[in-house]
This record gives sequence, C-alpha cells and structure tokens, in this order.
Amino acid sequence: MSYQAIPVTFALIARIPAAGVADFTAYEDAVLPLLPEFNGRLERRLRNSDGTIEIHIVSFASDADFQRYRIDPRRTAQAWMLERSSAKLEMLPMSDV
Repeated sequence: MSYQAIPVTFALIARIPAAGVADFTAYEDAVLPLLPEFNGRLERRLRNSDGTIEIHIVSFASDADFQRYRIDPRRTAQAWMLERSSAKLEMLPMSDV
C-alpha cells in the first residue's frame, strides 16, 4: 500500500489593532518566506485599506508539512512580534468546492 499525502488548505483571518500593524507585517515578512520549504504556498493574501484586517489562503501538500512549518524554530523565534501586534487570529480548515 502506498502512502498518498492529502493536501490541506487554510483560511487565516487576522484582526490587528492599528497599533500592531507594523509588528504583524514584520512577523509575516519573516515567516511567509519559509512556506516553500514545507511544501506550503500562500495562495492569496488580502488586506483592508488600513492594514487592520488581513486574510490569507494557505495550502500545504500535507498536514505533516503544515505541522513541521508550525514548529520550525525560525518561525517560533518570531512569535514575539505576533504577540506584540495583539492580532486576533482565526484559522479555518477549508476544502475546494
């Protein structure tokens, strides 16, 4: 029996206080370039005019790839910026229809 990875897709909704936009942007600039190393892809990135709401559609080749991205030390080392931004995040697993 051969193993077939099942791709996963997430919609991330970030609500960022105006005072945290710069920290949130710096965090994203640091961690989004890591995605390809984990078979991840930023499909779409949307932002409102003042930067206080951002929506990402992100996909990974498998849940294991996503989990490896989440625990990567280069990513976790940047978590202080995300915390300082006071962003409220909602991550939703999604499927193509």
